[in-house]
Amino acid sequence: MLDLTHAPQSDPLRLYRYRDGLYAVDLLIAALVHLDFFTWLAAQPADKAAICRSLQLAERPVDVMLTLFTANGFVRQENGVFHVTEVAREHLVNGSPWFLGPYFGSLKDRPVALDMLKVLRTGKPANWGSSKSEKEWSKAMEDEDFARRFTAAMDCRGIHLGRAVAQALVPGGRTRLLDIAGGSGIYACAIAANHPEVQATVFEKPPVDLVAAKHIAERGYAERVTVLPGDMFRDPLPTGFDMHLFSNVLHDWDTPVVKQLLAKSFAALPPGGLLVIHDMHLHGDKSGPLPVAEYSVILMHSTEGKCYSLGELEALFAEVGFHGLKHISTAADRSIVTTSKPH
Repeated sequence: MLDLTHAPQSDPLRLYRYRDGLYAVDLLIAALVHLDFFTWLAAQPADKAAICRSLQLAERPVDVMLTLFTANGFVRQENGVFHVTEVAREHLVNGSPWFLGPYFGSLKDRPVALDMLKVLRTGKPANWGSSKSEKEWSKAMEDEDFARRFTAAMDCRGIHLGRAVAQALVPGGRTRLLDIAGGSGIYACAIAANHPEVQATVFEKPPVDLVAAKHIAERGYAERVTVLPGDMFRDPLPTGFDMHLFSNVLHDWDTPVVKQLLAKSFAALPPGGLLVIHDMHLHGDKSGPLPVAEYSVILMHSTEGKCYSLGELEALFAEVGFHGLKHISTAADRSIVTTSKPH
């Protein structure tokens, strides 16, 4: 049985970044070639609302696009207004002798680049992996075969990430963890392995609940980690737990849905209960980190969400009643954010 308390001898960070940032170039192609965005912005610096209104684009993907371009140093923000930087003015603005538009233009018909254009205009996610045979992610997960394959993919990622989450977590005397939409249960198992006092339950909707139970049993954690079938949207979260974990969950949903999930967590936790969010998190000013801004693009493309900034999370916590925010780096550009329900 794999020891979930030990790290691998080598660091797989470059491999994670290859996969996490896979779609970022296609968003650049869509903006540069199809929208001629940098030429437009150079002529008329604008805030996000004006960009959406003038170019007839949706807010969520534009937010992801501006974050990516800020993290890359292509645009800068002053009092909410975005301007092109010198590197963009020289290399991304049409009419410059160093303009690279045609270089990227030769790739303009890449399927994902065309998807990006549609997502920017509609705000709606594209099919998973840009495959015509797949639905958007949230719909595809209702199919048993896709759910099994996707859960297996997230499970192998979580073997490395889960240990780091567990070792960054300080339960503070809390002993009952609810892993909400916990996939294969890898994070719950890792926390149980690193904190012997903790009992965990994975709350998952069918058919993923059966996949989770199988993975947990194969790892030898069935006595420490149980599975409870349920839908985090349709069902109230079960009570009796003093810790909640959302691992790689909130980033699949837009802000109103994230607020709804946080409110359900607040209602179910007892006073003093701890909320733990494991994800890739942006700086408060959305200036980076670049790997997080790049990962946000694949979320924008394939789900209804994006990567959230620490500032966005802190504001949402306060709105639903949580108090405080603590941010701890874990592994592969990820981190945990914790907050608590006041006594």
